[in-house]
Amino acid sequence: MKAEREASCKETAVPSLFFLLWLFIFTLAGVCGVNISCPSPLVRGTLGGSALLSVSYTSTSSDKPVIKWQLKRDKPVTVVQSIGTDIIGNLRPEYRGRILLYENGSLLLHHLQLSDEGTYEVEISITDDTFTGERYVNLTVDVPVSRPFVHIAASSVLELTELFILNCTHDSGTKPTYSWLKGGKSLTNDSRLLLSHDQKVLTISRVVMSDDDVYSCRVENPISSMKSLPVKLTVYGRSSLYIILSMGGIFLLITLVTVCACWKPSKKKRQELAGQSRQNVAEQNNGNHEVDILPARNYQNRRNPGGLYVLKETDPNGGVFHIPTQIWIMSSP
Repeated sequence: MKAEREASCKETAVPSLFFLLWLFIFTLAGVCGVNISCPSPLVRGTLGGSALLSVSYTSTSSDKPVIKWQLKRDKPVTVVQSIGTDIIGNLRPEYRGRILLYENGSLLLHHLQLSDEGTYEVEISITDDTFTGERYVNLTVDVPVSRPFVHIAASSVLELTELFILNCTHDSGTKPTYSWLKGGKSLTNDSRLLLSHDQKVLTISRVVMSDDDVYSCRVENPISSMKSLPVKLTVYGRSSLYIILSMGGIFLLITLVTVCACWKPSKKKRQELAGQSRQNVAEQNNGNHEVDILPARNYQNRRNPGGLYVLKETDPNGGVFHIPTQIWIMSSP
């Protein structure tokens, strides 16, 4: 019985020893290691702007820390390595003049490039400490989106039209996501209002009168959001189309009658027409005629003798006929 009790005590004592050892190691790490905290593990930056990869550390040692920042790739890229804030060695060409280190280990990147996007690892170690602290910070770099536009083939459509398409486009911006609004409320896929996979295109199938509304689209990315100007879509019913066509035809007929009744040529135009008419008559009268003026004869006891006009007409056979056309009557004394 006594032997069994001693064996049971030994079995209980072994796990207790392991627990105490683990607790001792954990306490030692907390006392002699570097603890790094990161207030924001995700940082969003803008192309050409700046981004602060913020961290802080605690240590029982008063020595300067060795800080190392790397950009994780298939092969990690060393961004900077320093003792305190004193940089060790030469920076890579793409980082020269663009980085600044703080005493708490934070890294400031200026003039962000799209290639700066990725996961950054920071390691901080101190000679007297047993453990090295490390943390990861994700950085995204984006271009703000521009204002989108809604493109439609026409601003009006006839009821029961099979398909009507609205397209949302924008000029610039990275990682865009699209959404649609009808009457200021968000749209989702349903049996008639169909959104494309990327939600850039809205298709209305079999248009009904309730589709008569205001539509707009929104484009967003991690750093910006823009909404298009609203576009009004008018839906005409089948019956109203016949009324519109009838009224349009009547209005056009009245307009034509009014214009024809009120139109008259201007004074200048009338003068041109009169001159052209006289010229045409003169050309017809002088077609194949030549006019000779015979010298006046002297008559006794008469004054102001007149001239005799004779038409000379050319015969087709070469002969000439003289036909008097007008005789002036002499005045008697």
